[in-house]
Amino acid sequence: MRASIALALPFVSEIWQIYVLIFLLQSASAAFTPTFQATIPDVLPDERDYTRALSLSRLAYDLESLLSPMAAATLLTVISFHGLFAGTALGFIASAVLVVSVVLPSPKHSEYRGIYERTVLGLRIYLATPRLRGLLALNVAVAAGGAMVIVNTVVLVQAGFGLSQQSTAVALAAFGGGSMAAAFFLPRLLDAVADRTVMLAGAGLLVAGLLAAAVVPGYNWVLPLWAGLGLGYGIAQTPSGRLLRRSAAPEDRPALFAAQFALSHACWLITYPLAGWLGAAAGLSATSAVLSLIAAVAAVAATGLWPRHDPETIEHEHRSLDDGDPHIADAVPTGQGFRHAHPYVIDSHHRSWPRLG
Repeated sequence: MRASIALALPFVSEIWQIYVLIFLLQSASAAFTPTFQATIPDVLPDERDYTRALSLSRLAYDLESLLSPMAAATLLTVISFHGLFAGTALGFIASAVLVVSVVLPSPKHSEYRGIYERTVLGLRIYLATPRLRGLLALNVAVAAGGAMVIVNTVVLVQAGFGLSQQSTAVALAAFGGGSMAAAFFLPRLLDAVADRTVMLAGAGLLVAGLLAAAVVPGYNWVLPLWAGLGLGYGIAQTPSGRLLRRSAAPEDRPALFAAQFALSHACWLITYPLAGWLGAAAGLSATSAVLSLIAAVAAVAATGLWPRHDPETIEHEHRSLDDGDPHIADAVPTGQGFRHAHPYVIDSHHRSWPRLG
């Protein structure tokens, strides 16, 4: 589908057609990306390997963001836009061939669910899991920081400081470099420090960076500041796959990753236009201050929503299951029900989160 859209671009004659093609392209992305992300834990079941895969995926994403525009600009000196679109389509086709060429684990079949339950399953798991409610708040902080950089860098550098497009590219590269730096050291850091601590620290960097951006005096200060924002962005966002992996049964992971994709993009849907509208109406200093406030509120909310004590294995009691249910085969009768402990996720046997302690 992506290849077909790229091939259609040379035939665009109206602006509205570009909006339609972008909508279709992002719809294809919404189908591909969560499925891809949910497959990685099945390919790499060991958490250390999975953490390194997340960092490599972040690194590849940032490298692509940095290198693709430069590659496109270079190619346009020797080929036409139409040739560039054709090359992009070939790239998508090559990607599809590579995916087809590998053997992926077969997903475990889930129990039958109606269409409504299948549609809302990921969202229900997400909102019923405390650590994921904290992740949703962190998504807001990440979106606030990213929106300032992605929407307003060109305005700050070219309109504010009167510099060139090349200077804008260098500033964006500094942001990407900070995110790449996070990808390099996160695996070792997460071996020693809890996800909650690391991700909240990343959100704190975003808050501080956005606040500093409100008073940035010149371009030379933008580069280290944007690198710091990229560092906070990568630290706050990259470990999210670890949280999703441990918060759902394997057969429910695609639905949960899809919910994360939808909810995180909903945050972007708010912060992107807010960054643009505020920048035009109130100036970049006020915009950065407002986005810093939003990120700070989100970080505080994440601290409250995501408990400090967040064990994966939780002892809990079932009071509505029959004696012969396989799920409680190892449980101890309590008189009122059956008590046992295992890695706890929201599913058909566990509709809500137990109260710890």
